[in-house]
Amino acid sequence: MFLSVFDMFKVGVGPSSSHTMGPMVAAARFLDMMRSSPFHFHGVKASLHGSLAFTGVGHATDRATILGLAGLSPDTYDHDKAESTLKDIAESATITPDGLSVLQFDPKEDLRFDFGPALEGHANGMILMATDSQGDIILQETYYSIGGGFVVTADELADGKTTDEGAPVPYPFKSAVEMLQMAERSGKSIAQMKKANEVSRSGATELQAGCTRIWQVMNDCINRGLETGGILPGGLNVKRRAKDIHRSLLAERGMNLTAPHTINDWMSAYAMAVNEENAAGGQVVTAPTNGAAGVLPSVIRYWLDHVPGATVTRIDEFLLTAAAIGGLVKFNASISGAEAGCQAEVGSASAMAAAGFCAVLGGTPEQIENAAEIALEHHLGMTCDPVKGLVQVPCIERNGLGAIKAVSAASLAMRGDGQHLVPLDSVIETMRQTGADMHEKYKETSLGGLAVNVPNC
Repeated sequence: MFLSVFDMFKVGVGPSSSHTMGPMVAAARFLDMMRSSPFHFHGVKASLHGSLAFTGVGHATDRATILGLAGLSPDTYDHDKAESTLKDIAESATITPDGLSVLQFDPKEDLRFDFGPALEGHANGMILMATDSQGDIILQETYYSIGGGFVVTADELADGKTTDEGAPVPYPFKSAVEMLQMAERSGKSIAQMKKANEVSRSGATELQAGCTRIWQVMNDCINRGLETGGILPGGLNVKRRAKDIHRSLLAERGMNLTAPHTINDWMSAYAMAVNEENAAGGQVVTAPTNGAAGVLPSVIRYWLDHVPGATVTRIDEFLLTAAAIGGLVKFNASISGAEAGCQAEVGSASAMAAAGFCAVLGGTPEQIENAAEIALEHHLGMTCDPVKGLVQVPCIERNGLGAIKAVSAASLAMRGDGQHLVPLDSVIETMRQTGADMHEKYKETSLGGLAVNVPNC
């Protein structure tokens, strides 16, 4: 099993990795399929199913699907170009992707939200279709957005091809037990093993440049969020709070009146800044998803700004360690809120952040595994119930609390020797089972929980 650090941390656009980025990626794959086909196409259609239908409007799934079919990509997303493209498509009822002829596509008629049962393979399903001049479907593919921007076809999912097999890597661990055993045998840290795996695939230069960009985008996102006020889009009239919280924290800093627990407010401000940017459709990094994008960067920023001895030269170590843990969760359970609730998103993010923080504090592999276990264990059972289908309530504050739990988990782990009762593998399996048992109304459909108990209109 190999999941790259760049699989876990993707530069993209808000508000959702599974509902916004995933459909764009699926559309790009379908366009490639059309380009390689011998048929001549006249139009395209799309249908959204399961969670993509129920919370699609709030998560901008309709916009993402249209933009993806027009050829836009999450990693190079340009807001002004996107708005202009959507306007042109609405007026002309056509799209013109590179390498294909003008295609008929009326968003009002050709993009359908199916509110019936989800497709068989996954809660986040979509069907893309291409038609001939008579309107008959001559090419069709089913895609599943399985969380964190990962997309597979129905056949790939059925064949179990949800991760990159590729060439062998030096340290191919599929569980935390295997990871710890390899670390003991090799004498290497988790980050060093993960780095060796990455370098074997892409090279040291590419790895360094990629990690540098990941942190740059994360930090830029924090800074934008700390500098931007106003009301978030979507109709809930949620006020952006990170800017005001940060301003008050800066003012208090010079008054020597700050209580020790105020450090939690700094972490929350960093995390909320990211998720307010995400909710506004800004550029974020999946960590491992958009809905949980604020947890890990806020812990890094907390470490750099508030912990003596922190240095940017060790951010790679943080990211590689976190990615190793995130890969275990994704491979053995899920990082998709639509599949397993928010325990799979903020819970996974908190475990990743705890592991990365523990690593840069000097933790052993055993302490790092313990930190991840503590963080994930105390998110078990958390539902995904966004009010009005928007990634705002309770998602934004939840990232702040996920960051606080991550730091606490790492600190507790550092107080011990790494020996503990509950293995990380057991918690990951428990999370998988809990997600399987969880009623679908608590899994990103906005049909239960806060989504129905908080007035939103």
